[in-house]
Amino acid sequence: MVKGDVETYHEDGQWKNKPEGHERASSTHDVKADAQAQGREMAADRGVEHVIKKQDGTIGEKNTYPRSRDPRDIEG
Repeated sequence: MVKGDVETYHEDGQWKNKPEGHERASSTHDVKADAQAQGREMAADRGVEHVIKKQDGTIGEKNTYPRSRDPRDIEG
C-alpha cells in the first residue's frame, strides 16, 4: 500500500478502518457497510487508495481517490 492508504478489515468481531502507518484503528463498526463508508470518506479526504478486505483477510476491493490517480484505464 502507498503510505497513508486506508484499510478496512475485520478483527475481533468488528470492522475497522486504519490508515497505513498507524498502530491502532481510527474507527470501529459492527457492520461492514458502515466501515466501508467511513473508510471511503477517509481515503477520499486523504487522496489515497481504499483497500477493503473480506472477513477472511483477503483483499476484496481497491478504490483509488481521486479517480484520476488510478493507474488503470478502465471504467467502474
